[in-house]
Amino acid sequence: MDFGFYLPDSGSLATPEVISRLSGAAEDMGYGILAVSDHIVMPTGIDSVYPYEEDGEWPGGMDCLEVLTTLSFIAGQTTKARLLSSVLVLPYRPPVFTAKILATVDVLSKGRLILGLGVGWMKEEFQALGSPPFEERGAVSDEYIEIFKSLWTQSNPAMDGNYAQFSNVDFQPKPVQKPYPPLWVGGESGPALRRTARIGDVWYPISSNPRFPVVTVEQLTHSMTRIRQYAEGFGRDPNAIGIAYNPSFYSPGQVEKDGAGERVPFTGAYPLIADDVKRFEAAGVKDLILGFGGDTVDEWLLAMDAFMDKVVSR
Repeated sequence: MDFGFYLPDSGSLATPEVISRLSGAAEDMGYGILAVSDHIVMPTGIDSVYPYEEDGEWPGGMDCLEVLTTLSFIAGQTTKARLLSSVLVLPYRPPVFTAKILATVDVLSKGRLILGLGVGWMKEEFQALGSPPFEERGAVSDEYIEIFKSLWTQSNPAMDGNYAQFSNVDFQPKPVQKPYPPLWVGGESGPALRRTARIGDVWYPISSNPRFPVVTVEQLTHSMTRIRQYAEGFGRDPNAIGIAYNPSFYSPGQVEKDGAGERVPFTGAYPLIADDVKRFEAAGVKDLILGFGGDTVDEWLLAMDAFMDKVVSR
């Protein structure tokens, strides 16, 4: 299993010095993935349902760095860690331009980009960015993925779609990774599972979606079984689809309980979390992406070191 975490992309720690220091320390400690989330603007009034809270309320605004620019910066600060967009909201950016940026990041990082992708949830941000209609975000995302693949793999790429049209273009350089950077499909809903089965290299769920929970190994396995069934229907090898996982409830030292009074995985004592890691690895998870947080750089470094020392060492 490979381990990664989210770098700070908002707040007082979202500075070049801090990001550079944490990225270098992560590589020294053995972390293999550095993740950055995606928001571009934060509307001051949000009525959209936030899918990762029980009450559907967005927990608060943030001043955030742009994900692809930040990954480019991290590429220049590191040599080994893979660089994960977690997740890129596909309809936010024009597809040909985005394909170019992603290919550039892969070239400059010497083939370390992972394209975590999703369709988005905040209608107000779609509107502020002038993106295609929010209600069509699934269809938009599917078309954009096909555009990426065409530009990255074909000598004479073209598209005559509902949301983009182009032909007679030369797209160079292609990504270093062949045929293209791995596609990690985020989301836990039925459409997300089918999208994974259709085009994903890896399914990348987060544990905190109350409508479609993926908190336990059993829930993860149930959804992965559905993905494999869908993949067979699409004519794909179901065993070719991997699993990455974001245990958003990660809370060492503090036991969280579910509705039945059972301990939530990845909470509590470090030996228990180590056992959770083993169980999820046995269920097929190959990459684990954590959220550490902290008010200071030292708090981040302590949390990073503690996970490696007290969990991974076991």
